[in-house]
Amino acid sequence: MVQRVVLDALLPDQIEIALAAANQLEQESRQLERQWALRVERARYEAERARRQYDAVEPENRLVARSLERAWEEKLRAVEAVEQEHARWRGQEPLLIGPVERAGLQALGENLPQIWNAATTSAADRKRILRFVIREVVLDQKRIRGQVWLKIVWQTGATSEHHVQRRVHTYRNYIDIDRLRQRIVDLNAEHKMDAEIAAILNQEGFVAARGCAFKGENVWLLRTRWGIPTVKINGVDQNPMRWPDGSFSIQGAAAELGLTAQTVFDYLARGLLTGRQLAKGQPWQIELSDEQISQLRHRVRRTKRSKKEAS
Repeated sequence: MVQRVVLDALLPDQIEIALAAANQLEQESRQLERQWALRVERARYEAERARRQYDAVEPENRLVARSLERAWEEKLRAVEAVEQEHARWRGQEPLLIGPVERAGLQALGENLPQIWNAATTSAADRKRILRFVIREVVLDQKRIRGQVWLKIVWQTGATSEHHVQRRVHTYRNYIDIDRLRQRIVDLNAEHKMDAEIAAILNQEGFVAARGCAFKGENVWLLRTRWGIPTVKINGVDQNPMRWPDGSFSIQGAAAELGLTAQTVFDYLARGLLTGRQLAKGQPWQIELSDEQISQLRHRVRRTKRSKKEAS
């Protein structure tokens, strides 16, 4: 995440914008520096004036001398306080960028992607690049459920805030669980299969728990957990004996041929019956001509007779 932000921030056009902003900051900093210089100069002048007054008093005038000495000490403390405040201000001021630094930054922006991704660039080199442009990164994983919030403090003193979806282990902490659930409901209602739903979710930018892409199994698990039933191809819970196109369901083929449903599945596996599914998990649609029905009924009677004679 930080790597992507840095690479985006150091594109040549972004660097030009940053340098223009740095120029403004530098001008403002120079104005403030002049104001601080005047404050420090004034405090030192007052202290020097108090020292001269103390030196000018007659030694025998002890009362006046002690009063002037205290005034001198107060002025010296005032000088020290102003100088310390000035030093703190300087420490908090943005980094001023000179001509050499400007040229270096512009060259870095033009070459950084190649440098960053080069096989010769080590992890230590990348860390040095990050330290060159970033002063501090603050992370907060509790601000928004399912997100990691980042605050980047750049070396210029500027700050930027970003967020990225957390890699969660359970959907309880998923950032956009309500929208994810509604999307699965909508796609399921459009007769999309689990694998199709997973592909659409991935295209739309959804990420499954643990940061991986959605698969049909993920969608099936969520549908089961949320009680979202598979939409039947005939739009009802119970499969009919025959579908609108004339094909038979498992139950219809079993009744037509005098078999059990399990035997129909066995015939499909052995190639004795031909059928199709819109997708795995959807009902079978079995094609049966009158000739096939007659042949298979004869086969079933012959098989039953053989078993009876053998017993």
